[in-house]
Amino acid sequence: MIKNMALGAFLLVSSFFFAQNTAMSGTEAKAFVAKVSSETKEIKTLQADFTQTKKMDFLDKNIVTYGKMSLKSPNMLSWKYTKPYQYSIIFKDNKIFINDQGKKSSVDAKSKTFEKINKLIVGSSNGQMFSDPEFTVSYLKNANFNIAKFTPKSAQLLKYIKQIELQFPKNESTVSQVNMTEASGDTTNIVFKNTKINAPISASEFSL
Repeated sequence: MIKNMALGAFLLVSSFFFAQNTAMSGTEAKAFVAKVSSETKEIKTLQADFTQTKKMDFLDKNIVTYGKMSLKSPNMLSWKYTKPYQYSIIFKDNKIFINDQGKKSSVDAKSKTFEKINKLIVGSSNGQMFSDPEFTVSYLKNANFNIAKFTPKSAQLLKYIKQIELQFPKNESTVSQVNMTEASGDTTNIVFKNTKINAPISASEFSL
């Protein structure tokens, strides 16, 4: 369950749509990366409500959960699931802190694949994700979104993640939706709403 939650832990707002995606030209991709990297450098904190939908082959119904994400530069990240159960994951000080409905524990992130996943999530708020050496990135577009698709290079990460897709609404520099395909074929979609940028965040958001 920790793996599923942590893998589902990636960023921000919109809804499903079925538009035709086309590859960006080299010039378009370069301009897109430059814009996002420049504008997200100003982000110190980020907060949003999210809806996470997980589709698993062996289940007839999707698993839908709700919660709140909080991020504080340079490397603190909190995912707190509130419905239909309470479950919190906090990335801080190179550790993962977990509160599973009152049962608390911690994991050394340095020795886990989660460290790389955490870096990608945090990188999405400061533009550094595009230069992460762990992933090959391809860029696409459609009428509503710019899209960055991340494919892991290492065999270690490929054991968990097949691909991560981040969607950016046109003319915006923050991720609005995340689609992830795991090695098993299971998929996770996260849609964010009520996003707040650079609003104060209580220290309690990063504690259990």
